[in-house]
Amino acid sequence: MVESFKLKEDDAVRVDGVALQRSTTALFAKLGVPADDAALAADVLVSADLRGVDSHGVSNMLEVYIDRYLDGTQNLTPELRVVRERASTATLDGDRGLGVIVVPKAMEMAVAKARETGVGVVTMSNAGHLGMAAYHAMLALPHDMVGMCMTATGPQVVPTFGREPRLGTNPIAFAAPAGEEQAFVFDMATSIVPINKVRNARRMGHPVPPGHIAGPDGTPIMEETLAPEDFLVMPLGSTRELGSHKGYGLASMVEIMCSMLAGANFGNRLPRHAFRHFVVAYNIDAFTDVAEFKHTMDEFIRDLKSTPPAAGQERVMVAGQPEWEALADRKANGIPLHHEVVEWFRGICAEHEVRCEI
Repeated sequence: MVESFKLKEDDAVRVDGVALQRSTTALFAKLGVPADDAALAADVLVSADLRGVDSHGVSNMLEVYIDRYLDGTQNLTPELRVVRERASTATLDGDRGLGVIVVPKAMEMAVAKARETGVGVVTMSNAGHLGMAAYHAMLALPHDMVGMCMTATGPQVVPTFGREPRLGTNPIAFAAPAGEEQAFVFDMATSIVPINKVRNARRMGHPVPPGHIAGPDGTPIMEETLAPEDFLVMPLGSTRELGSHKGYGLASMVEIMCSMLAGANFGNRLPRHAFRHFVVAYNIDAFTDVAEFKHTMDEFIRDLKSTPPAAGQERVMVAGQPEWEALADRKANGIPLHHEVVEWFRGICAEHEVRCEI
């Protein structure tokens, strides 16, 4: 991770992941979320924190989710509705359900379809934020399947040469099982950085690297700077010369698959909180021998890791490796949260008369 977006240990309070999950579950339940859904929502958030994806964990998303429940934006008890369905596909209406709750159910449906037909594809409109996209892609792994998840969010990112946001950060996540190696898990925003990482940097007083944000007129800020209150997020690539048209194109692709394919309008014509989602499960057994696939995945991952590092670099890693290493550390030593986040969490627990265990 770029140093600007890392929490310094001096500013961190290490908290137990199990205790954090229990308290987060209790908060959701106190708001009126059914018990199973409350536990699922907490699992998605704390899984992000455990994997080092702090931009999508408790510290950044819980307050947003609570606010959206309290103001009625999100439905506490959504009933998923099948809009259109065939043997290997389905389109769902999320009934304003929080994405961290309804998207795992969409992936469950995709896995069931893939078990029967080889591939399961589910699109969903009218839902909320889904948290860490990799969580949903990884739900396919225990079933010896490859999982994908994409989500179209509210406009935050400018198109190449643009000065107004037209697209979301529109992440793409991909998860493939291996044998002896950890699963290959790739999770990326199609913007150069998720907007929450910029907000984290501002909270910690860290400068944002060159090319990550633009000023209000759309001009990329090409020097290290503290994030101003008013900024625009750049597509992956930052500038046309560095390939921003590729990030712009990928974000547009995600919009098409999540929105138009789900029979929904696109983000710039929808309320800011109306997210659209897309999940796929590929049953490996429908394509090739599962054991052989996993063996070859092991060899592929080891081949990448064995690449001689460039001058000044320590090692070559593969997608998901930093997160697997963060998971091992944080399970053993606790999740590092900024001290202001811990104070806020304790305060929100007290406000809702929930026992805080951190």
